[in-house]
Amino acid sequence: MNSKNIVKFLAIVALIGILSYVAAYGLQLGKYEVIPVKNLIKLGLDLRGGAEVVLEAQDNPNDPVTDEKIERAIATIRERIDSLGVTEPTITRQGAKRIRIGLPEIQDTQRALEVIGKTAQLKFVDEAGNTVLTGNDIKEAKAVYASQSQTGIQEPVVSLELTSEGAKKFALATSNNVGKIIAIYLDESVISAPQVNEAITDGKCQISGRMTMEEAADLAMLIRAGALPVELKTLQVTSIGPELGANSFDKSLAAGGIGILLVLVFMILYYRLPGLVADITLVLYICIVLFALAALQATLTLPGIAGIVLSIGMAVDANVIIFERLKEELKLGKSLRAAIDSGFRRAFLTIFDSNITTLIAAVVLFYFGTGPIKGFAVTLSIGILASMFTAIVVTKQLMKLVSSISALSNKKLYGA
Repeated sequence: MNSKNIVKFLAIVALIGILSYVAAYGLQLGKYEVIPVKNLIKLGLDLRGGAEVVLEAQDNPNDPVTDEKIERAIATIRERIDSLGVTEPTITRQGAKRIRIGLPEIQDTQRALEVIGKTAQLKFVDEAGNTVLTGNDIKEAKAVYASQSQTGIQEPVVSLELTSEGAKKFALATSNNVGKIIAIYLDESVISAPQVNEAITDGKCQISGRMTMEEAADLAMLIRAGALPVELKTLQVTSIGPELGANSFDKSLAAGGIGILLVLVFMILYYRLPGLVADITLVLYICIVLFALAALQATLTLPGIAGIVLSIGMAVDANVIIFERLKEELKLGKSLRAAIDSGFRRAFLTIFDSNITTLIAAVVLFYFGTGPIKGFAVTLSIGILASMFTAIVVTKQLMKLVSSISALSNKKLYGA
């Protein structure tokens, strides 16, 4: 039994060590490769740099700019940016008519500007000049490859699915215009002018033309996101260097590394063998947090780093509470196994209550916050859940295994 527990303990420690190595350096297994976690977590605008754009809404005498239109424009821009693959953008309103947009790690600034600022008013117009469909009649739009009837060649197109009302309108329009052209306009420019060969009653159609798959994807995204309620003019485009952020990031990493090392040493010196167990679970905790952020494709900002540091402190605090309870139980004369069970049982409610209240605060921040505030809430929430798991489950199992090893069963090793 003693040797079995030693093997189990060493196996768990070895597994945590492998996870740590994979997180730091990745792993190559034949044709399969695990990428290091640091390469999977993106850095935000404050750490990596990017571009900042200032847009201004243009007044129209017949359709003036209102607060409601600016808010709708911000919502539409946010949806468009998400489709560009830019995470953690910062979108803020400035004054009555201006919108400031921060784009971290953006590669193609010109493309981003074209997509963000395009009014994207879509309409289908027959030869008589009647608008038979608008963007509001579109249910779904996506870029696909389709065979062209004339050439048979696969070309990028935008496949459209209409709403039930839009399908009825389009069926009537195509029935009345067989052999005629229904032109498709985007912001008053003709992007396609197909001839109607037969009535289209299934609520599906395509926008084709000489375009690349990227252009088709951008057009589909514009249609999905909807039209901007106002015309926006680009006032300023600024490239933001990462020097300040990179410096802060490096200092944060250095400070975090030193802080964690000091905590590990302190736990061993003060709590002895339980401190060593806490150090092992703390390493596992850090791995869990990093893998979770990588799985969520999170963008790390300085507030996010603050959330991780705060949750590390909470993870250590949970172990401190457990070990203080354990010392109290040992001083009462209980056996080592009974003291461990009682110590964890007494500490559970304290740890659970403190973590749940913090988790509620993090949920509120995520629900009502935007940008970096949400990033802070996400990293804090992940850290809280990981710390509860490692402290209550993993630490307890390791303590039971260690205490059952005869060479490590001396109460003095546990702070008694």
